Amino acid sequence: MTIGRDGVKLRTRVVGALIAGALMGASGLAHAATDEDISAPGPLGLLKGTLTRTEKNSPVVLILPGSGPTDRDGNNPLGVKAAPYKLLAEGLAAQGISSVRVDKRGLFASLAAVANGDSVTVDNYVQDTRNWMTSIQKQTGAHCVWLMGHSEGGLIALATAADNPAQICGVVLVATSGRRANDLLKAQMAKTPLSSQVNRIVDALASGQQVDVSTEPPRLRAMFRPSIQGFWISMFSYDPTDLIAKIKLPVLIMQGERDLQVGVEDAQKLRAADPAAKLVLLPDTNHVLKTVSSDIPRENLATYADPNLPLAPGVVDTIAGFIKKTP
Repeated sequence: MTIGRDGVKLRTRVVGALIAGALMGASGLAHAATDEDISAPGPLGLLKGTLTRTEKNSPVVLILPGSGPTDRDGNNPLGVKAAPYKLLAEGLAAQGISSVRVDKRGLFASLAAVANGDSVTVDNYVQDTRNWMTSIQKQTGAHCVWLMGHSEGGLIALATAADNPAQICGVVLVATSGRRANDLLKAQMAKTPLSSQVNRIVDALASGQQVDVSTEPPRLRAMFRPSIQGFWISMFSYDPTDLIAKIKLPVLIMQGERDLQVGVEDAQKLRAADPAAKLVLLPDTNHVLKTVSSDIPRENLATYADPNLPLAPGVVDTIAGFIKKTP
């Protein structure tokens, strides 16, 4: 480990020297990259993340993570170990694009940012995103920052970009719902034995009412525990199609065709609300951006636990190509 300018700790790695052929940029030349610690102010303490920096004046992408206790690499303690954000950062760096991936407030290295990580709203995450953009601009000198939201992170990106702040270069939506979160959740649970209970709870929360779940099955008691009902109410109040219709920035909508959690119809709804957006559908690509060629759900879900699988073909190239071609 060496110390870089302004005392920032650098974990240096030459990408092309490590995995030569796979990590070549569009010019055919390997791009050097460094991993740096980066932070942004939170309500009580610092938000923490990793800046993967490539050459000077490169575009910078802020990767906004998906739902639940998802860390900066795209993993969570519930069994997801696919590391899609880490792989994405490495792939973008190989094409000369820097990125920042972050731990959400109250989780992992950002634990001290708030007293209670459950006590959060979409507006809180939007404020954190704005703080991240300011910190990124200060540390990199970037004139603007690209927002890339994955799954729930896509809603945060949309809510942040809806008033078109000058800090944002453009928006990349990956596996992002085109429906309100309450409608998406009910659809995801429709084929389970708990669907009727879920519908009742979700409808109540969507109307702004707290729900007593003390007599519900354990899975639902955990999913809708009182401490996070405020977050659900906040989430359910946002319509992603209303948000994207307000955005005048460049927008890429990228959706895997074998995603078990968010569907092609969601991407199409987003595109219909913003006809200027670019829509890219990736065949044999699932929610964690890995290749799946089977219709068998267990084979799809098996990729969630495998960090050694590369990202599906087209994931990095689609994002990098869009960013590079945008003025």
